[in-house]
Amino acid sequence: MRALLFILTIMFVGLSACKTKRDTPNSITAPTLEKGESFFNVNNDSAFYYFNLVATSATDSLEIAIAYTYMGIIQAYEGDQYGGQESLLKSLTYLNENKEQDRECISSNYHELGNVCLNLKNYKAAVEYYYKGLQFMESPITKNIALNNIALTYQKNGEYDKAIELYTSLLTKNADRKKEYARVLSNYARTKWLKNPTYPAGKELRQALQIRLDSNDNRGLNASYAHLSDYYTNTKPDSALYFAEKRYAVAQLNNSTDDQIEALSKLISLSPPKLLKPYFVRYQFLSDSLQAAKNAAKNQFALIRFETLQLQKDNAQKEVQLVEQQYILVLTIFFFIAISTAIIIWYRKRQQQIKAASIQAIQENQLKTSQKVHDVVANGLYRIMTDVEHNDDIDKELLIDKIEDLYEKSRDISYDKPINPNIPFDQKIDELLTSFSSDNTRVLMVGHSAATWERTHEVAQYEVEHILQELMVNMKKHSQASNVVLKFERQQDRIHIHYTDDGIGFSPQVKYGNGWQNTENRIHKIQGEYTFEHPTKGLKIHISFPIAYSS
Repeated sequence: MRALLFILTIMFVGLSACKTKRDTPNSITAPTLEKGESFFNVNNDSAFYYFNLVATSATDSLEIAIAYTYMGIIQAYEGDQYGGQESLLKSLTYLNENKEQDRECISSNYHELGNVCLNLKNYKAAVEYYYKGLQFMESPITKNIALNNIALTYQKNGEYDKAIELYTSLLTKNADRKKEYARVLSNYARTKWLKNPTYPAGKELRQALQIRLDSNDNRGLNASYAHLSDYYTNTKPDSALYFAEKRYAVAQLNNSTDDQIEALSKLISLSPPKLLKPYFVRYQFLSDSLQAAKNAAKNQFALIRFETLQLQKDNAQKEVQLVEQQYILVLTIFFFIAISTAIIIWYRKRQQQIKAASIQAIQENQLKTSQKVHDVVANGLYRIMTDVEHNDDIDKELLIDKIEDLYEKSRDISYDKPINPNIPFDQKIDELLTSFSSDNTRVLMVGHSAATWERTHEVAQYEVEHILQELMVNMKKHSQASNVVLKFERQQDRIHIHYTDDGIGFSPQVKYGNGWQNTENRIHKIQGEYTFEHPTKGLKIHISFPIAYSS
């Protein structure tokens, strides 16, 4: 018996169960699915055509999956095993194991894939698919059928012990179901005989045959006659021939070409020479017809798919052309509106950009001015206050000159004139740093000379001056330091300034004010870097910048 013919009925029941488990009775929205079902197993070419339409045009994933499952069954039944396998695997991609309404279809797909692999003699894959399908089966009947097919696969693969174990369990489960019991009993006896040719399987095989005769189970009779013919081939050739003839008659009654060919093959091997010719002629005719039918079916299925795709392509092109015409009309209407809107938006944005640029320029100028006021006036005034505080014998004329110089610098800020006294830069730094020295605070400079500043840009000098001034002002205001050391070095085309004091220091979490933010901006402006160190006492700051700074 061909397992494929048997499972066809089971698959039809499984697919019906898929549909009955849908969420609503109206879930089949594509009439072509029902149309295909009306042709299924009656005119499979037409059924395949309608199922293919559903698979390529439906929007419901379950409808698409059912269509591909039907197509896979039809292809496998018509002999296109690989085509059927492809369609069944495609069906699984549209199903979700977590959805209750999909589970029946999933089990059907896996079970039919097991049958396809069994027919292709890929026994390992067949068992895996059968067991996957078994996980989604709920009916005891369908579970027993799946287990019977697993046992049959083990039998064909020569794993007789595994097959016998399953058949023994199934005999108990199917004791009240005559047809199922007969099938299991016949397969059980055949497997025991295949494992041990001396096993007396005749009694059990004849018992299964009698049950099938009483039940008018023609498909089951085909299997029983085949098993009995094989069993008696070597021991009772006459009996083997008798059962082979009975099988051929049942196969003709069932209109099964595959079973007729197998029966004829057995008759050719058992019949007397004078009877061989009619059997051989019929065998050759059926074999050629079956092969031609399978080839035609494969070509027909491929042609149906091609024509469907071509039709969909033509319809899609027509739809695209219609949509393009509509788009052209709509675009023509909105084109000038879009252009006009774009010009208006661009004009408004341009006005906003001009206004924003003006505001930014004003803000930058204000920031620049406030920075100069802080650096020149505030820090300069603080230096004068420091001199007055720590120098009891200060020269009044010198004090007036410093205040007047500060006044002139503040006037220069209002006119945006560059503040660049014509004195050497190293001397300017010396005066700046020593001005913060007092009886309570000693300021020391190490490595500072005119050579330190050779080839440095005047912009860098200007920024360094105000960086050092901000450091010294902060030291004077907050550090309570007794000793301040500034070390200057030139290394690898960079100038390094090391600031160290023995004051109270400050926490690393301290938030810096505007003064240090200005200083940080100045360091970055001359492409410099800085680091803070927080020893147990005091503060260490390292500042470096490239000699070859370019403005």
